Amino acid sequence: MDNPLLCDEPLPPFARIRPEHIEPAISAVLADARARIGEIASCDPPTFATVIEPLEELQHRLARRWSPVSHLNAVLNSQALRNAYNACLPLLSAYQTDLAQNEPLYRAYRAIERSEGATLDPVRRRVIGNALQDFTLAGVGLPSGDKQRFKAVMLELTQLQSKFEENVLDATNAWSCHVADAGQLRGLNEMLIEQARRRAHEQRLEGWMLTLDQPTYVAVVTDAESGELRRRFYEAWSTRASDQGPQAGRWDNAPVMERILRKRHEAARILGFGNFAEYALVKRMARSGEEVMTFLEELARASRPAAVREFDELRAFAGRELSAWDVPFYTERLQQQRYAISQEELRPYFPLPRVLSGLFEVAERLFGVRIRERSGAPIWHPDVRFFDIESAAGEPVGSFYLDAYARAHKRSGAWMDECVGRKHLASGDARPVAYLVLNVLPPGEDRPALLTHDDVLTLFHEFGHGLHHLLTQVDYPSLAGINGVPWDAVELPSQFMENYAWHPQVLGRISGHFRSGEPLAADVQRRLRATRSFHAGLQMVRQLEFALFDFRLHAEYDPERGGRVLPLLQEVRRHVAVVPVPDWNRFPMSFGHVFAGGYAAGYYSYKWAEVLAADAFSAFEEHGVFDRTTARRYLEAILSRGGSRDAMEAFVDFRGRPPRVQALLAQHGILAPGDPAT
Repeated sequence: MDNPLLCDEPLPPFARIRPEHIEPAISAVLADARARIGEIASCDPPTFATVIEPLEELQHRLARRWSPVSHLNAVLNSQALRNAYNACLPLLSAYQTDLAQNEPLYRAYRAIERSEGATLDPVRRRVIGNALQDFTLAGVGLPSGDKQRFKAVMLELTQLQSKFEENVLDATNAWSCHVADAGQLRGLNEMLIEQARRRAHEQRLEGWMLTLDQPTYVAVVTDAESGELRRRFYEAWSTRASDQGPQAGRWDNAPVMERILRKRHEAARILGFGNFAEYALVKRMARSGEEVMTFLEELARASRPAAVREFDELRAFAGRELSAWDVPFYTERLQQQRYAISQEELRPYFPLPRVLSGLFEVAERLFGVRIRERSGAPIWHPDVRFFDIESAAGEPVGSFYLDAYARAHKRSGAWMDECVGRKHLASGDARPVAYLVLNVLPPGEDRPALLTHDDVLTLFHEFGHGLHHLLTQVDYPSLAGINGVPWDAVELPSQFMENYAWHPQVLGRISGHFRSGEPLAADVQRRLRATRSFHAGLQMVRQLEFALFDFRLHAEYDPERGGRVLPLLQEVRRHVAVVPVPDWNRFPMSFGHVFAGGYAAGYYSYKWAEVLAADAFSAFEEHGVFDRTTARRYLEAILSRGGSRDAMEAFVDFRGRPPRVQALLAQHGILAPGDPAT
């Protein structure tokens, strides 16, 4: 069989990849890798060139083969693809654990550290140091029985996390809302209504068919005047994959979550840690659980009084007590009254082509690159676009895909992921390629896709991740781009880029009415910027609720009591939350960041990195937001360095001092500039 996953083409041949190709390709790559590892581990004497570089090449090759499979499973999910993907998970888990528990390899790395360490440059020493840490965290020094148990636990975790994500996707896709009365749609934008009308027509129904994709959910709870419709959507969204709501028990993630928590705790205990949070922090900027909790509690003390005032004000504005599904609606109405501006009114001024042009101009001005669209690249869906990044001299730097629109069988949310990682090894070179994925409303027959400003922020955020991946100058795949970057620092470049979507020098470039081309008026821009600190306290405590819940869930886990998921969430809500939540809310059952993604015991990273990003951007504010000298220092100290140096050292190198939380609090209007933090 001519297997497209085994072809050495510059980009994955998506159109030729079939589910039946996946398991044979991954099995073949893993078998070859295992044979090569045996040869590499027997090198005598072991050297960086004969052991470490070949292993970097092997890992790069495997990532190249697995990346399109994982990506297609997220953006073009089908039962056949899902089955093939899941069949490979135990193979990959076993391989990675065997690799990290390989004692001859571990001894080879230790020998290279002793024999060559003093003569190697800092990046190569970092490659060795990170690998030795990975060996330790995989239990290379454990007795044989414990090694095998750790391997089995990690395999089960891989399968459980995949099942969690599948349940959420299935629950999201399965729910829809048929509306027969046009009055129920009052307040929704015409694009959404027309899309719903077409969907109903395709199903031979009268009226409108609304689905539970993220942009539709956000639009309904924010803009629908019908409280009944808002409640139906809120209930369907917040009870996905749970024992409550319209699909109660059908894809219930509760038992999956209990198994995940138990297995994470067991893995940490096998390695000698008290809990999974301790294990997770080994590779983070934060040095201890106490430091994380102190950080979160400081933010809570600073922001909760503001959140209480904001919610009291919102209730007074509404003239009644508010349910959770009322809060986004009245928040938007109050914001409109105060600033005479709304997300939906802004949509016509943020057509995707105009926003992309302005975003690319920001990157070009800051980092001296050029971004050009390229046709003819292999894609997985007609909506997908492909772009190249070049240096100012016209030399190729990297490329990225953009998959912007929401559709069925595509995971909700937004993300950046690696298609191809950068490498510069004796075996050859590879330029980085990224996937940028959004879920915005698609274009209509006579208009481009129109974004809310929140959508614009999301695009800037993911593009920041993309730049981190694409502008790396690190030669070794294990440290290039976002690889090897501590999880609580990886959001720095993404949140840094969000600042430009608010800046007056940028708003005029990314906005332009899709019919007339007129940019947002200066007064409208001013009012939009003023909304940045609107209800900042409520937004802050909501994120702190998620972060505290996640960290305590993993730090306080007790096998005798189980996860205590809902009781613990109630404790956290009593401590920091302000908005009342119904008893049937089951948000943890769809909390993919923590139970299916890489943020377990790490959701605090968003706030941690937001402090770094706000403080980093303040350096640009001091010297000019497009100051090339400052941008060059940021590029050289942080953006291009990947995981090749300590994250705190990199920040101090750029900023001249450690990060300060005041920049974030001041940015959101919670703390006046120059005031001390609580």
